[in-house]
Amino acid sequence: QVQLVESGGGLVQAGGSLRLSCAASGRTFDSIAMGWFRQARGKEREFVAVINGSGARADYADSVKGRFTISRDNAKNTMYLLMNSLKPEDTAVYYCAAERDAYPLLHRARDEYNYWGQGTQVTVSS
Repeated sequence: QVQLVESGGGLVQAGGSLRLSCAASGRTFDSIAMGWFRQARGKEREFVAVINGSGARADYADSVKGRFTISRDNAKNTMYLLMNSLKPEDTAVYYCAAERDAYPLLHRARDEYNYWGQGTQVTVSS
């Protein structure tokens, strides 16, 4: 059974940093794109970042570009999201997700992802 487990969330002041982790189990994802999404209270779940299977390519939402960095360690079956210069508007539950199959394109749409973690809360105080 595939499981994705996020960790690393918490409370941080504006301008601070956090690093989220997503540990995968049940299968290997070294050829599969994985991504981060977030959902603020009362809002739709939105795309944050995606990384391809090898880690060579990534795509970011405009709102986080230049501040967040997605990476992965396939030997550990783990993906990361380093978040710098955090803003109050980054406050949300952050979810990691993985596709089932390998594709050449990087996807931003939620529907392209088959596996989801339970989420980790990130709160940025002003």
